Amino acid sequence: MTVGYFVVGTDTGIGKTHATCALLHALARRHARVCGMKPVAAGGVRTADGFSNEDSIAHRAASTVRVPPELDNPILLPEPLSPHLAAARAGTAISFDVVLKAVDALRARTDALVVEGAGGFLVPMSETQTGADLAVALKMPLVLVVGMRLGCLNHALLTAEAIRARGLVLAGWIANRVDPDFLCPEENLHYLRTHLGAPLLADLPHSATRDPRADADRFTLDDF
Repeated sequence: MTVGYFVVGTDTGIGKTHATCALLHALARRHARVCGMKPVAAGGVRTADGFSNEDSIAHRAASTVRVPPELDNPILLPEPLSPHLAAARAGTAISFDVVLKAVDALRARTDALVVEGAGGFLVPMSETQTGADLAVALKMPLVLVVGMRLGCLNHALLTAEAIRARGLVLAGWIANRVDPDFLCPEENLHYLRTHLGAPLLADLPHSATRDPRADADRFTLDDF
């Protein structure tokens, strides 16, 4: 039985991909076949293998199995915009059916699957659907990445409330120290440990040169 987790963030730009890759490395210590997935990505770079999203490139480096890009990144939009805008400007629509079929195919090839969402939990996917609707469709327990900076308490608590309001399971959270000048970081961390109602899986330090393999040592995955 493949274990699967959907990684969501309190915002965009809070190190969700780094946290996802560190989680992949941590899971690889107890599962042989581990794979990261970016179901919907907006923007990318030209590589020897063609146009690819940078988050997907990072996932592939942290995964222990290689899969076709149409599985680990089934929807890749050209422009780095909110997914609903990127899709509209590309003249297409984001299909959850496409994502769910790719997830089913990945489950057959893996022991552990980590799916990284786009932006924050409620990022628009269309005029009528958001990232929260994708989370409901995936039916996976969620891991919340909290960017530790001013405003993180409100963002984290609101996101956790939105997750639970949809009947979803918040399996744990990751503190990612994105602001080296953040005042009272330990007090903020303590408040979230007390009030989020989910286990702290890892406390990732700020660094100019982050190494997701090394940060895997910081995870406590007793219940994973």
